[in-house]
Amino acid sequence: MLIEAGVLITIYSGIRLFEKLRNKPTVDIKPDKSSALSVDNSEQKLVIHNKDDKQHQLKTSYVSLGVSTIRQFFYSSPLVIFLNLSIYAYNFVPYMKEAETTLLQEKKLSGQMIDTILVIIAIATNQYFAASFINMIYYLSDKIKAKTQDKSKDMLINVFEQQPRNVWISKDNVEVEIPLEAVHINDIVVVNTGEVVPVDGLIIKGMATIDQHALTGESQPAEKSVGDQVFAATTIMTGKIHVKIEKAGIDTTIAQIGQILNRTTDFKTIAQLKAEQWADKSAWPMLGLTGLALLVVGPVGATATLNTNFGYRIKLSGPLGTLNYLNLASHHSILIKDGRSLELLTGIDTILFDKTGTLTQEQPEVGKIIICDSYEADEILMYAAAAERKLAHPIAKTIVQKANNSNLSLPEVEDTNYQIGYGIIVNIKNLVIKVGSLRFMTMENITIPKNIEKAMAHTHSQGYSLVMVAINNKIEGAIEIQPTLRPEIKSIINGLRQRGIKYLAIVSGDHKQPTKKMAEELGMDNYFCDILPEDKAKIVEKLQQEGKSVCFIGDGVNDAVAMKKANVSISIRGATSIAIDLAQVVFMDGSLSNLCKLFDIANGLDSQLRKSFIISLIPLPINFIGIFFLHFSLLSTIVINQMGFWSGIGDAMLPSEKHYLTDLQDKNPNQYKI
Repeated sequence: MLIEAGVLITIYSGIRLFEKLRNKPTVDIKPDKSSALSVDNSEQKLVIHNKDDKQHQLKTSYVSLGVSTIRQFFYSSPLVIFLNLSIYAYNFVPYMKEAETTLLQEKKLSGQMIDTILVIIAIATNQYFAASFINMIYYLSDKIKAKTQDKSKDMLINVFEQQPRNVWISKDNVEVEIPLEAVHINDIVVVNTGEVVPVDGLIIKGMATIDQHALTGESQPAEKSVGDQVFAATTIMTGKIHVKIEKAGIDTTIAQIGQILNRTTDFKTIAQLKAEQWADKSAWPMLGLTGLALLVVGPVGATATLNTNFGYRIKLSGPLGTLNYLNLASHHSILIKDGRSLELLTGIDTILFDKTGTLTQEQPEVGKIIICDSYEADEILMYAAAAERKLAHPIAKTIVQKANNSNLSLPEVEDTNYQIGYGIIVNIKNLVIKVGSLRFMTMENITIPKNIEKAMAHTHSQGYSLVMVAINNKIEGAIEIQPTLRPEIKSIINGLRQRGIKYLAIVSGDHKQPTKKMAEELGMDNYFCDILPEDKAKIVEKLQQEGKSVCFIGDGVNDAVAMKKANVSISIRGATSIAIDLAQVVFMDGSLSNLCKLFDIANGLDSQLRKSFIISLIPLPINFIGIFFLHFSLLSTIVINQMGFWSGIGDAMLPSEKHYLTDLQDKNPNQYKI
């Protein structure tokens, strides 16, 4: 009744006045501690009530619903009325505070304020059960929202997070167990088989096979030994290593990824913001319709009309859907550093590929072997591979791999002199073998034969390199080293065409001939050669001026200027340089294999957001028809709204659930069926 509604408003006004007199803040600033990898304490969020308060209010709303049910349908007495009103007031105060905060701080009539008005009108028109039901639904929805978002964020971050609590460190040749947070830079951490590496650092003793899949996406374990770098959250499969700490805690690569993910999950897409703005703008028209309903169908119908507000459905389903698609991306080793890039990808029609390291693999391949007079091609390859067998340079690995594939038996090296950046000198069976570049041979005063000079001119024009092999100070042959196209690139180009990408081009610092050859081989629309890093941004800008929406794929550190200019930027540099990588999207496995999947995820999110918006609107016409023609009550519209609400939640969660079930099927196809 009207008196009870007035009492409720009076109680709230009295509490607010009391708080102002005591100068008590209505909001608490609390840091977000949702994850061990959360952003540092300087990054804080406004938290109106903590989770315990919300849980308590939800339980109280259940009691309120029970008392209202008794009062509305079974028995009403002064005691029941007093109890009912008291619990209303207790539940209503925090609810009203949030609505008031939105009204005063954001200067707008929010959906929550409409619900507040709705509760007051419901009480004033003797719809006690409906008023309690609205209150209960608010707290229940709030709990579901918080729980689902926390779960989604945890799932997203846990893809990359796996940290032990205690670690073993070596002090004076004695291993001591201490808490992870107690370690310092330059401490020596000991990690055994089956344990998780707790820090970023360098191996100073031992060797191990390490599973880096969670961090880099590599399918094969990496062999690591003295001098190699290891990363936190990777797992030792076999072996034992002593690691000198370079980074610990929030400075590790894995922690930086966690910070990025925490920031990314808070973004809102443009489409979502527009939908929310539309929902907020609909508040005043909704009040107008309520007034019309009051004249046409009376106070009960007017209250039901006010309940048709749909803003809260949009504001919940949108963020949940976005979180789930970010989670889906992370399961494919795709790190989204800027959430807006997912939305922008749906409008991309042009992709520029940086050639070196993007379209080509880090390790090249052996092309021709040029011989002179005294030795066969296999002998030249054998001596070169023997000389470079213990070197870690990609070209050295290529030559050794070619020799192994050719089933060549490599002789033992007796003496080695390696000159970094030039070449290597070794002794093999009384022969002095020198392997290296033209500069190295010139430094050694070795004459270059005519056929090698001719081969050099050809390889240079093709963008290849030549490794020369001298035996006893005479060049006897040379090995042509060619860049290797990534095996996945041709199918990816086809996949991009199928997804509507109209313009594909290569941007390279290489000469015209090799760039043109690669562009033709891959079916590119254009190529840009002899381009300096600083000029790549000019190409991006020129294409944008032509009306194209450009995605630049390359090195997130060296191509920073071009990436800033592009509409969307993607790096395949991998996880190791994540802190300085300026790309919006990083492929953690260092390959392009998930490029088409990224576009699928972006299109899926766009489709899901549109569908969520439509689902949010469906209850609207049903309620209006029911109110004006079928005499719907407030409770009827509440039920229909909740059907729309939970349909939206289910649709928003669908990508994550489908992916989860697919993972289970892959692990045990006989146990899990969709």
